[in-house]
Amino acid sequence: MTGGDTLKYEVDESLLDDKNMLIMKLLHYFITEKNYNPVILQGVDNEIWLENLQEDYKIVRIVSGNILNKEQFGFDLFKTKRIVKKIKAKTLTFKINTLSIFLDIEESFMENSAKDITCLKIGKEKDIKESTILKKSFPDISNKLRYSEEGLQLFLKITNDINKHNVRDNRKVEEIFRPKYPIITYILIAINTLLYLIPFLFNESNYFLNKFCIYNPLIKSGQYYRILTGTFLHANIFHVFFNCYALYVIGIQLESFLGKTKYLLVYLFSAVTASLMSMIFLGNNVSVGASGAIFGLMGSLVYFGYYYRVYLGSIVKSQIIPLIATNLLLGLMITGIDNFAHIGGLIGGLLITMALGVKYKSSTFEKINGYIISLIYLVFLTFMAFTYTM
Repeated sequence: MTGGDTLKYEVDESLLDDKNMLIMKLLHYFITEKNYNPVILQGVDNEIWLENLQEDYKIVRIVSGNILNKEQFGFDLFKTKRIVKKIKAKTLTFKINTLSIFLDIEESFMENSAKDITCLKIGKEKDIKESTILKKSFPDISNKLRYSEEGLQLFLKITNDINKHNVRDNRKVEEIFRPKYPIITYILIAINTLLYLIPFLFNESNYFLNKFCIYNPLIKSGQYYRILTGTFLHANIFHVFFNCYALYVIGIQLESFLGKTKYLLVYLFSAVTASLMSMIFLGNNVSVGASGAIFGLMGSLVYFGYYYRVYLGSIVKSQIIPLIATNLLLGLMITGIDNFAHIGGLIGGLLITMALGVKYKSSTFEKINGYIISLIYLVFLTFMAFTYTM
């Protein structure tokens, strides 16, 4: 193409009619302004599904097909409820408010709607301005649908903006889920392993356990370092092996998702809260091991997975939550397992992850709440550990 050439676009003129342009404007608003993402559904025609699990309306449907009678509308509701049920199961979401926007329907057909499914008729742009439902949930929608461009230029602007937004979203997801070298996990595994092997090789295992384990009377007497050092010690080779293996499996994933600094803070905070919970309930019994911190990592992974449940929902539901439940159950059934440390670390890991935030997902308000709740939790455990013993 030479400098004097003009780039020409061939667009089907039917795409520029009022109905299709209204659909394009709605898509542009929900995708670029409200960060909704298209939901890929098989066998669904003449409708577009958009999803944003952080909004009040987690699903927005734009239905372009003509609804001819009440029976057809009833079938539409039935189909919508069935699809929403599947989305709930996939995303671990108990309630999904759905907004169905119909472009071609008699309003009298919509008299009997379904719970959690709000139905609107938006046949023209002026209907958006007059809709109290849209004004309440999306107060800026009318202003955002004003464009200086018209016709083909508007069509090209909208498609270009949507494509750019999708590219940015894909880059964010790739950044989060791209594998990174888990150096912190390897360092933690090395510390746990060496602090077992070195004393064992020099026949000093009992000395190390006595000197650095979690032991309530000595911690209360001023040896506060035991709250953390005890979480890096292990009673035997099987103990250290299973904990290091669990740390490897869970840690390399979570470190990649959260980043090194956040990951390390989650591990250390979980270790401390696990020890404090042990102090409250174990009395004068000794406790050692990294399992409380590892449970904190699992709690953190559940929290992270909740925000990225479109990608991890099935894994969290089928693997992480059953793993947590199984290990807690085993802790109740088998003597010698410090289940209180597991619970303390699990809660601590979840709360501190709320405070640190999930990249591209957590709001400032959520992180502030997380810091407040984490501090309250830490102060409460500390108070109970140093003033109360079972």
